[in-house]
Amino acid sequence: MKNKFEDILGTIGNTPVVRINKLAPDHVNLYAKLEAFNPAGSVKDRLSLGIIEDAEASGELKPGQTVVEATSGNTGIGLAMVCAQKGYPLVIVMAESFSVERRKLMRFLGAKVVLTPAALKGTGMLAKASELAAAHGWFLTRQFDNEANAAMHERTTAVEILRDFEGDRLDYWVTGFGTGGTLNGVARALKVQRPDTKIVCCEPENAALLGSNEPQPKRDDAGQVVSHPAFNPHPMQGWTPDFISLLLKQAVDKKHIDILMPVAGSKAIHYSQQLARQEGIFTGITGGATLAGAISIAEQAEAGSTLLCMLPDTGERYLTTPLFDGIDSEMNSEEVKISASTPNYQFGTAGG
Repeated sequence: MKNKFEDILGTIGNTPVVRINKLAPDHVNLYAKLEAFNPAGSVKDRLSLGIIEDAEASGELKPGQTVVEATSGNTGIGLAMVCAQKGYPLVIVMAESFSVERRKLMRFLGAKVVLTPAALKGTGMLAKASELAAAHGWFLTRQFDNEANAAMHERTTAVEILRDFEGDRLDYWVTGFGTGGTLNGVARALKVQRPDTKIVCCEPENAALLGSNEPQPKRDDAGQVVSHPAFNPHPMQGWTPDFISLLLKQAVDKKHIDILMPVAGSKAIHYSQQLARQEGIFTGITGGATLAGAISIAEQAEAGSTLLCMLPDTGERYLTTPLFDGIDSEMNSEEVKISASTPNYQFGTAGG
């Protein structure tokens, strides 16, 4: 097969599945699907292309029309790539609490980024994006309730998983949720074609919206989404906003979730770091969180079980987050000692 494409958008999807060797319990087979291999570095490249192409096909998105969305960053980066290639102006609304490098990546790709106060959380971003769309006649992508999001995962992510595990066991599929699109789209395909596969949904331990069993509050009088009472700030950027999206609710209502797994933020950071240092896999805090959930399941699974977990993005967009605490840009004492162990090119000298 030729590895040649007409444009960058043709490279979205077909991400690799890689075995986890050192971190996995010995009695199971644990794999990860590395969504950082998408061209803009995350699983959200898929929904970005799916939503834009669906809107083009329906006529809802007109040539040259401005696109607007509220996002923690990965969808914004994916949309910035898609809109740059297709020629649509893009405005992203993002809470100021998310990492600075995400803003820079979107702006580098040509998007405008409007920041909202951290105290207003995800619901505040959504309200501002809706307001801007209504005021200016922009196309609002509605990633949290747009069926094109889940449909893209059903026809790409799910198809890839089914292909890669054809003829093999797949006992558990493990994912987190942000928009709910990955969970919704993949789960409905697996329930039909691999009904024995248990679907594990992870969420932050301190923001267990689903685990609280409290329903999502109704929209306010202005039709805006209201913050869920079980939400608390957590380090998994892109996971679990402060509301239950329509796409997530659909998956819950259809009973597509077999196991609900809470994950502590400290474990998410730990496993992201360990993936890098022991497996050579560079992923963000959400990837560490999903692996943490998968390992919890694996420890109790029967011998010979096979698990697949989703690693949503690359670690490079977490440089200014707690994931990189303690990682210095200057040499530490051990590195200075290594430099000084040979006579030439010592730190602090001209060398020669």
